[in-house]
Amino acid sequence: MVALPAVPLLDEETDVRPLHASEVPWQTIVWNDPVNLMSYVAWVFRRHFGMGETEAERAMMAVHTEGRAVVAQGNREAMERHVEAMHEYGLWATLEKAPR
Repeated sequence: MVALPAVPLLDEETDVRPLHASEVPWQTIVWNDPVNLMSYVAWVFRRHFGMGETEAERAMMAVHTEGRAVVAQGNREAMERHVEAMHEYGLWATLEKAPR
């Protein structure tokens, strides 16, 4: 049996361990479209993400004025489920790695 060298769990200089693929944060982005009413988009955010009225309105206005809004952040699988749900509601959504 061959002994493998020990791999440190923490980088000794920075006390930071490398992220596992499942820990890399991703985000769900909802994009503006010419089809859905602003009130409907806010309703979807309240219903699906459990946002309060003010938070849903703020996110909807970001979609409307900036063309996109980050509506959720987490692991990739969860964000893929949110993107699929947004598509089922008729919204245009994608996922991307969250900036560090």
